[in-house]
Parts: sequence; C-alpha cells; structure tokens
Amino acid sequence: MRTVILLLVSIAAAAALAVPVTATTRATTLTATVGPGFNISMSKKTVTAGTYVIVVHDKSSIHNFHFLGRGVGKTTSVVGIGTSHWTVKLKKGTYKFVCDPHAAIMHGLLKVT
Repeated sequence: MRTVILLLVSIAAAAALAVPVTATTRATTLTATVGPGFNISMSKKTVTAGTYVIVVHDKSSIHNFHFLGRGVGKTTSVVGIGTSHWTVKLKKGTYKFVCDPHAAIMHGLLKVT
C-alpha cells in the first residue's frame, strides 16, 4: 500500500511540474499600427522564428495593413477601422507590411531569424 501511495504522489508531482512548461508555449505578441496619419509600424524590426499573435490597430478609413511573407498573407480592409488579431507562424526570412493604397510611402520590413 505504501508503494502505491508513493507512486501516486510521484505522478501528481510530475503533473504539477508539467503545467508551467505548457504555459510557456504561448505565442508572443507583436503590435502593428496603421494611421491615423500616413504612419505604418510594427513593434519589432527583428524576431526569431515561431508563432506570434499580431495585434493590428487600424486607425484610418483610408489605409489598410497588409502583412505578407513566407506562407503568410493577412490584410485589414481599407475602409475599416478597428483592431484585428492574427495568429501566424513566422519562418526565417523577411516579411513586409504595407498600406496598399499608399505603398510608395507606407511600408516596412520584419526580419525573422
């Protein structure tokens, strides 16, 4: 009986230690903003490969935020204003973000290492 109790305690301890490991697998958040003027930005210039949540604050009805690169193509609408949440898996390489109607002056890059 004593062996069974020790075994159950060991299993419970191992399960308790496993909980923090799963909690650390959450996606990292990047913040992107477009508008209200002719501004477009991303909170980081370089990140490591992995899963991210991109929170896009679209603050203008004359702009959109278009994010594209290896296996990713996400965009907000030009006329829409609001906040979007995108979960993306970023691979090594360069991703770009742009306001499609004003691509000549509103653009940027995100490097993934």
